[in-house]
Amino acid sequence: MLGTVIAVAALVIGIMMYNALVRLRETADGAWADIDVQLKRRYDLIPNLVETVKGYASHEKETLERVVSARSASMGAQGPAAKAQAEGMLSGALKSLFALSEAYPDLQAAAGFRDLQGSLSEIEEHLSQARRYYNAVVRDYNTKTQTFPSVVIARSFGFSEREFFEAAEGEREAPRVSFSDDS
Repeated sequence: MLGTVIAVAALVIGIMMYNALVRLRETADGAWADIDVQLKRRYDLIPNLVETVKGYASHEKETLERVVSARSASMGAQGPAAKAQAEGMLSGALKSLFALSEAYPDLQAAAGFRDLQGSLSEIEEHLSQARRYYNAVVRDYNTKTQTFPSVVIARSFGFSEREFFEAAEGEREAPRVSFSDDS
């Protein structure tokens, strides 16, 4: 009788741990989907931004091409680590693009450019929040998959550690912008 009670208790505890791991995995998937939504909004905004800048600073072709190239690389990146690295390059390219507005007062004064810049800032804030939430869920999930006794259930059913979506090295540093006068 006591053996049956212990076996049933162990089974119930195992089921509860399994369900907790599934909930955390699904929450992490949902949090990653939120990041994808914000990145898509950002990707959709960038061509409009590039076209607006091109109208005022068409001879800044290298900067514009760098933004377009970084956007393409970021859209094609797979997984949190690769996506974070590509997003770091894109953020750097966008900073260069916004630095152009300092050199072109007409661009800085253009309502369309200011609206796009404001929209991008809003998206960046939402993206930052989504990234923090995703990383918190991944931390909880990874902790659960690595601690006893849930590690036994995690290994038995193939729950594996998740990658964090971390800022690339370039995003951690303050941007350095320099406009030399070549005239």
